[in-house]
Amino acid sequence: MATLSLPVAVPSARPALPALLGDQPLRGIVLVVLSTVFLSSSDATAKYLTGQLSGIEVAWLRYVGFLAVMLAAAVVRAHLKRGASPFRSARPGLQVVRGVALVGSSLLFLAGLRILPVAETTAIAFVSPIFVTALSIPVLGEKVGARRWAAAFVGLLGVLIIVRPGTSAFQAAALLPIVSALFWAAALVVTRKINGYDAPQTTMTWSAVVGFVILSALVPFVWETPNLNQVAIGAAIGFISTAGHWIVTIAYRHAPASTLVPFSYSQIIWAGLLGFTFFGTVPTAWMGLGVLVICGSGLYTAHRERMRRVPAPTGVLPAGGVR
Repeated sequence: MATLSLPVAVPSARPALPALLGDQPLRGIVLVVLSTVFLSSSDATAKYLTGQLSGIEVAWLRYVGFLAVMLAAAVVRAHLKRGASPFRSARPGLQVVRGVALVGSSLLFLAGLRILPVAETTAIAFVSPIFVTALSIPVLGEKVGARRWAAAFVGLLGVLIIVRPGTSAFQAAALLPIVSALFWAAALVVTRKINGYDAPQTTMTWSAVVGFVILSALVPFVWETPNLNQVAIGAAIGFISTAGHWIVTIAYRHAPASTLVPFSYSQIIWAGLLGFTFFGTVPTAWMGLGVLVICGSGLYTAHRERMRRVPAPTGVLPAGGVR
């Protein structure tokens, strides 16, 4: 899913977790681009699998892989005796809320991905910073200036160019990644509140557990016994997407968001290439124009964050989310 990331620093009574390992922008850029390759590959593979199984079952298989990775990491951490258990959270209620929001985002994104091209679904999902801007006011008490609002509405205009409501090209399925982006934005805002209380591994572990529990309750209603090939593909989706998000987390420990955000948009390029290679979908001129507008909005927002000099901490979330 889209990996546009925003700073999530929040003042707290507890000492903040270390934000940067050092100013190494080149390393951060390479890692962000690498993460977009992983995430685009995960999305393209998920689109293939949703043609055979329901979105809920695909999401469940993905979370099985996600949980397996996090449990293995927990075992390694316990063996090395590095810090507290990743299951121990200072904000368990918020962790559950975040996990629920991620599941909602994942299900809606997969539902849209089943119908829409990979690149289009990915591009539309980059609307999430608009929702982050809106939610940060009541939830975080942030003050949003006219320039950030203007950039948000320009991003929305880019989405409208892609979706083109009121024309024969409009598909109702395009609303699914938009609502998915709203859920992801909610998860991002909650992550801002968690920042400084829980380590990134704790947050990811809770997300894996909460998502697995919810999807395990839903999957029996749509269950189709998968063959070994489908199980392997579903597990691979989980491993690939988890690796992608872990890589982007590491990237944001090497460089600030304002430096890395421009390179996050490379995910749209990979999504377009994968969509053309494996599904034969060719992006339209309207989509290209919409993507340029969305990217311009995001780049300006990143510039404003650079001017505000807000650092990006560990555990920063991509705007697209774990899909």
